[in-house]
Amino acid sequence: MYAIVDIETTGGQPHQDKITEIAIFIHDGDRIVDKYHTLINPERPIPYFITQLTGIKDDMVQEAPKFYEVAKEIVEFTEGKVFVAHNVRFDYSFMKKEFADLGFTFQRKTLCTVRLSRALIPGLPSYSLGKLCHSVDIPLRQRHRAIGDAEATALLFDKLLKINKPVVDGNMNMASENTSQLLKQEIKTSLLPPAISKEQVDALPMVPGVYYFHNEEGEVIYVGKSINIKKRIIQHFNIDYKSRKSLDFKNSITDITYELMGNELVALLFESAEIKRMKPQYNRAQRRSVFNTGIFVYEDENGYKRLTYGSVNKADNESMTPIIALSNHFKAKGFLFHKVAKYNLCQKLCDLYKTTGACFDYQVHQCNGACIGKEAPEIYNQRVEEAIESFTYEHDSFVIVGKGREPGEKSVVVVEHGTYLGFGFVDQTFSASSLSDFKDAIQRYNDNKDVQQIIRNHIRSKHKDKVLIFD
Repeated sequence: MYAIVDIETTGGQPHQDKITEIAIFIHDGDRIVDKYHTLINPERPIPYFITQLTGIKDDMVQEAPKFYEVAKEIVEFTEGKVFVAHNVRFDYSFMKKEFADLGFTFQRKTLCTVRLSRALIPGLPSYSLGKLCHSVDIPLRQRHRAIGDAEATALLFDKLLKINKPVVDGNMNMASENTSQLLKQEIKTSLLPPAISKEQVDALPMVPGVYYFHNEEGEVIYVGKSINIKKRIIQHFNIDYKSRKSLDFKNSITDITYELMGNELVALLFESAEIKRMKPQYNRAQRRSVFNTGIFVYEDENGYKRLTYGSVNKADNESMTPIIALSNHFKAKGFLFHKVAKYNLCQKLCDLYKTTGACFDYQVHQCNGACIGKEAPEIYNQRVEEAIESFTYEHDSFVIVGKGREPGEKSVVVVEHGTYLGFGFVDQTFSASSLSDFKDAIQRYNDNKDVQQIIRNHIRSKHKDKVLIFD
């Protein structure tokens, strides 16, 4: 049994928008046997652009039941049935959120008619509901209303079930074995993007590397990295996407490629370089930097060197270039607290204690009084300089030798005079007597705050790589 569902909402994000209309058509595998439809009072105004799209106005839902008043009927209508929809993740995510708000878990097997249509009717110019229905001669009345779209999806589903459906022993209700197997497979893989097959995902390697999502034009729309490419990509597809934009991203994926990297450090470095080089559409947050908060140093009017933290993107002049970058304000603040404790710095002069007088540490005798001028700037600044030196690499020039992409191969990451030069791969017969030998073995990449932080984090972690010092 199948419950073909369509909903209309106040917007595209389940965590903040609400359902305004729901329609459910019940299909028994042979024909439509029942239906349910109601407007729903979302208990909030419907945005103008949504009204323009759906025709549903505030006064139309004013006397409609609230979701909790119809929740029992929805459960009864869908219980024991496969939840079917066109781009099923969108409708299913809203239903799960509505029930979660009531304190209940809504869980059904799901089936996407976009994926099913691609499998059974390949080669169409578009698989959007409107264009797909036009291509296969299905009437679509009341477009962008739940009742109209659900009815069209139900008719589409019925037509898909009957493709290549032979008569077996005179029984007109028996689907072909191929169609039956396809349905089972699509139910299992309904979380995959419509154009991605289970075979593609099964063939992915379970090793470190960088992966690329491509659209229909072959363009790279997303770059990611993982120590287990297959596992990470499956996690991508298993997410309950929270907005129409994220669903569009998932549905845009038509191909997956990858580059093996051998270990996490090299994968991180290569991912960062590729994002900056290719500027993929869905890596916007990482195009400029994955470390968006900087630690800055400046000298105040009293001669004290002060540390502070803030957005890297707001640094618009050389005097406000960050001396280190971290992923967010929370980590930057924790980083400064650690340096304050280790180098006996002043919380107030590190932007961690807002006051016009003495900082808290001075009151408990853990600050020497720079905050109120009791400690001379030249003495305090020496400790600030020591703290700043600890931000950089421990060694001036070094090579990190790690695991390669295959047995008998090693990766090498080269830093010279504090500058990242790049990485490469060498076989087990490679021998080097100087830093120059390693430099000849690498592909050159740009140095930036992101890769500096990636390398620092790796060196401080419990890694098993060999670090060769060339100071």
